[in-house]
Amino acid sequence: MKLLVTGAFKITPEETEKLEKLGYEIYFMPDERVQMPEDIPCGEIEAVICNGLFLYTPPEKFPLLKTVQLTSAGLDRVPADYMEAHGIKVFSARGVYSAPMAEFAVCSVLGFYKRTAFFAAAQAERRWEKHRGLEELGEKRVAIVGCGSVGRECANRFRAFGCEIIGVNRRTAVDGFDKIYSIGDIRAAVSAGDIVIFCLPLTKETEHIANAELFSAMKDGAVIVNISRGGIIDTDALITELKSGRLRAALDVFEQEPLDAGSELWDLPNAVITPHNSFVGDGNRARLFSLIINNLK
Repeated sequence: MKLLVTGAFKITPEETEKLEKLGYEIYFMPDERVQMPEDIPCGEIEAVICNGLFLYTPPEKFPLLKTVQLTSAGLDRVPADYMEAHGIKVFSARGVYSAPMAEFAVCSVLGFYKRTAFFAAAQAERRWEKHRGLEELGEKRVAIVGCGSVGRECANRFRAFGCEIIGVNRRTAVDGFDKIYSIGDIRAAVSAGDIVIFCLPLTKETEHIANAELFSAMKDGAVIVNISRGGIIDTDALITELKSGRLRAALDVFEQEPLDAGSELWDLPNAVITPHNSFVGDGNRARLFSLIINNLK
């Protein structure tokens, strides 16, 4: 069996050996964004490990393709209809990045609550100044929109701080939450939250689910954390709300990436901007390769 591995997964010699023992002949493509190299026998490739390959190369190039293993947790970069129509199994990296993303969410909220930006600026200026407006995380209510792997890891960590955990999900029975709202009741859920974390996949139904109407339902001073996909949020509506000073937001993902240097988000004191980085963790590699081996057996 011939396996194509793109630069999305920089395979090591040891990992190569393990895959070869499963019967794979491996071809490597360093950059998914360039034209397919001539030395790769596309017509014979049966499995692919990639991220955004099919954004640049049509799947028709691989007539024998049977399995796609993504390095991303989302499926939005794959032509799902084509894969289903041709019986191609598609595996995401679901669960691989959940722990670091949940830790990032906690860190983001604590950054606002403990005024880390204020103290960092004071340190840079060698200025000894107390801040009397610090907040406590204990007993806050956390609304987690999307109760999949990432949402559940967020629930576990915020619960350890003594928070009440409510969720918004298609299924209304999920362990680890004090209360679950249906997606149709999302407005009621976020209005109850001191913290609102978005962990939803991006679909036609969830695009701009966080819009002006939803923001207006949130508590004054609520902290929004988006670690899902940028398209979940109506950016213009969020900017308007943040400029009013009523809400705070930690944003790791954006509708357009990289975020344009001219975006107003960069300059808002109640917004923290990170470059789609929340998934990074030193345990990712081992979790991802374990998943790859299991799915390609």
